Amino acid sequence: MRKLRAGEAITEHGITASRQGNGDLRYSVNIMVDGERIHRVIGRESDGTTREQAERAIEKYRTDARAGRLDLPKGRKRHRTFREFAEEYLTLIHGHPKHGKNFSRKSSHIRRQLIPHFKSGRLDKITDADISAFIQKRLLNGISKATVNRELSTLSHLLNRAVEWGWLRVKPKVDKFAEVPKRVETLSSSERHRLLEAAIRDQDPHTWLFVAIAMGTGMRHSEILRIRWEQIEFDLRRIHVPQAKAGMREQPMPQTLARRLQHEWLARGEPVDWLFPTIRKDAKHPHRSTMAKQFARTVERAGLDPQSVTPHTLRHTAITDLVKAGVDLPTIQKISGHKTLAMVLRYTQLADEHVSDSVNVLEDSLSDLVTPGLHRDKCQAHRPRAGRLQNH
Repeated sequence: MRKLRAGEAITEHGITASRQGNGDLRYSVNIMVDGERIHRVIGRESDGTTREQAERAIEKYRTDARAGRLDLPKGRKRHRTFREFAEEYLTLIHGHPKHGKNFSRKSSHIRRQLIPHFKSGRLDKITDADISAFIQKRLLNGISKATVNRELSTLSHLLNRAVEWGWLRVKPKVDKFAEVPKRVETLSSSERHRLLEAAIRDQDPHTWLFVAIAMGTGMRHSEILRIRWEQIEFDLRRIHVPQAKAGMREQPMPQTLARRLQHEWLARGEPVDWLFPTIRKDAKHPHRSTMAKQFARTVERAGLDPQSVTPHTLRHTAITDLVKAGVDLPTIQKISGHKTLAMVLRYTQLADEHVSDSVNVLEDSLSDLVTPGLHRDKCQAHRPRAGRLQNH
């Protein structure tokens, strides 16, 4: 080290001694500890720093790392940063039948919002306060509470997996905002008729098929696009749905839709592949991923508002019709594929006249109720006169 000239340096065992322009000697360390790069300037010779102090600094970093490993979950050798685990999380859930749902949205939340905020801080060091700081930052940027809730849902799912996969002992608290339920849009009989007619006239020959299935089953947009012809049992009026939010189910359909699908199947030469095959050679899946453009075009042609009428509107309409018809909620749950009865209630809007008609079953229990006028007359007949009270 004494022979070093200005601008020269020597490194040994992670310690670098470099000669400065003024002749002073600077000590720094550059080591890897538990997968984390530590690069620190220890000090200058003119301040009394020695090589021994640099060696003690390295030992302290390693001692601190060993102490930090004491609270590691079983089977783990080092802590993960948020960035590291987030990337691993996306890799592991991609294509997963349960955890991989809404992958594009989760990936966007993580890469655009969560990683830039939590960065490379240790995953197990994230606190409730850190999450609150993220929420406040998003709100100050003008982001709606509903959007923040979606991002927090992704964060919550990520942290749940961290606990499940042994990277966290306890999940920090993720509190979301209470949201006012959106008004459920449904279509009248005449609106549905216009929509189906417009779909039949659309330039895409698959548009009417999509609208007919949505109207006749209440299936979700993505579920319809994943149907294969071989999954339809025309005689039993069932569509086998192997992949859905609540798991596999047998989707019933009305007789008219079953006959129309069978006619279409025969006209196409009895195929076994997708009802909605993709037309793009570079597509990720062999079936279409969306019919949003065709549907919006059809809605406009039918004279309806594409901002309020979406494919999910047909699902709401179908479920509401089942409620109006008096179908019990457990049966509706089987038809709609909702996970819980609470979700059926949340997504179902009862028409006002249906609610009014429903309470008529309570009519018999009120048959002995007297009118207010008659009640007053009876009371007056039994009420003592003022004079009699005075005489008494």
